[in-house]
Amino acid sequence: MKLKLEIAIVFALSLGKSATYSVVSLIAVLSTPKGLGGSSVTINQTLSDQPWLDVTYQLLGTAFSLVPVALCLFLLSADGNPFTKMGFEARPVYSNLWQGFALAAAIGIPGLALYFAARQLGLSAQVITSNLGTNWWTVPVLLFSALGAALLEEVVVVGYFFERLQKLRRSKWATIFISSAVRGSYHLYQGFGGFVGNFAMGIAFGWAYRKFGKLTPLVVAHFILDAVSFVGYAWAKSFIAWL
Repeated sequence: MKLKLEIAIVFALSLGKSATYSVVSLIAVLSTPKGLGGSSVTINQTLSDQPWLDVTYQLLGTAFSLVPVALCLFLLSADGNPFTKMGFEARPVYSNLWQGFALAAAIGIPGLALYFAARQLGLSAQVITSNLGTNWWTVPVLLFSALGAALLEEVVVVGYFFERLQKLRRSKWATIFISSAVRGSYHLYQGFGGFVGNFAMGIAFGWAYRKFGKLTPLVVAHFILDAVSFVGYAWAKSFIAWL
């Protein structure tokens, strides 16, 4: 019971808030005349008209989002080195990098196709990954945001959850499905397409983690996906009108 309570608290402090607001946001947009297909969501939003204040807010937001990561590592340290336990280590560098790139390619290309299909069917909102403008700090801030998201989601939803659900004697596939459902839930603000795409990503990542016991390639892959999405959108929208 204590372990279940710990998991619930960690989830509420980390991604539970996002999941709850995502569900409410989805219900709200479905009740509007324009519907899901006519809506849009912005991930990295401008928070101030003053550039210095905007960059400060952006950096603080990402930095504080990493506190749950530190909490998970602290809780797991009671059973030994959490980095070793999760396979969250830099070495072997080459192996971690190529596995991360391979995972990113395997998820990113079908994911992009799914997004466009969901948009055509009206099952997804238009996702605007950034409206931070073209300040000198825009790209570094977006890369830091991508790193923050990769660390938060993979350490909490895979590394921490898998270790704790194993202690609760959940089976391999039950753990993967639970983790994937959680991952999909806090992306519901993007629509049903966002849920399905991230659920599928969770299945692939969960399988890879169980197969190889390494969290680092997942973090690398997630960072690549978000970095390309965040920075690529900011670059492409300057000359592609429909973006």
